Amino acid sequence: MQTAKPALIRETFPVGPLQCNCTIIGDPVSKKAIVVDPGGNPDAIMARLDAHGLKVVSIIHTHAHLDHFLASGQMKELTGATLHLHKEDQFLWDNLEMQCSMFGVPYRPVPAPDQWLTDDQALDCGCGVALHTPGHTPGSMSFWFPEAKLLIAGDTLFRRGIGRTDLWGGDSATIERSIKQRLYTLDEEATVVTGHGPDTRLGDEMRENPFVRA
Repeated sequence: MQTAKPALIRETFPVGPLQCNCTIIGDPVSKKAIVVDPGGNPDAIMARLDAHGLKVVSIIHTHAHLDHFLASGQMKELTGATLHLHKEDQFLWDNLEMQCSMFGVPYRPVPAPDQWLTDDQALDCGCGVALHTPGHTPGSMSFWFPEAKLLIAGDTLFRRGIGRTDLWGGDSATIERSIKQRLYTLDEEATVVTGHGPDTRLGDEMRENPFVRA
């Protein structure tokens, strides 16, 4: 009799001055992990990784607004993991100092991304795929883990909300298209990890989100 595959390790917690949701995704067998959106508090992120016995192989970003990558440089120093971003958000990554000054957040330089994320790219732990979902920013990404029925949507989709489009490169028609064509075609039972605030369920957003419905 075939034994069931152990469940993916997933922990999400708010970090940094703007309380961005950082998510750890770990393979329970290989103990390899990815960290999504380390927006601050690198020591707290490392403590959670150690508690799960996980080793970070890549640090991936839903987009390049400051609150989603403030601790990325420190995490790279601590773990040796590679940094990943969609190329269309490079202009935001390169302007971290400007973003920090606008929001009154202390500036700490981060190195350039090591690799560019692409649409439908398999993620390092072998358990998920990157989806290009522009609109909040030109390079916004979501990360889909089909076996776990888990969607990390960043600031594209929130519980009964969507990402703002009034910042650099935002576009309301594009974010609506990304949500309808890329996210609302996934499993309705999926748990959605948002960029800030509580998780939601994809089917609930498809029916009840006041901004974009399926």
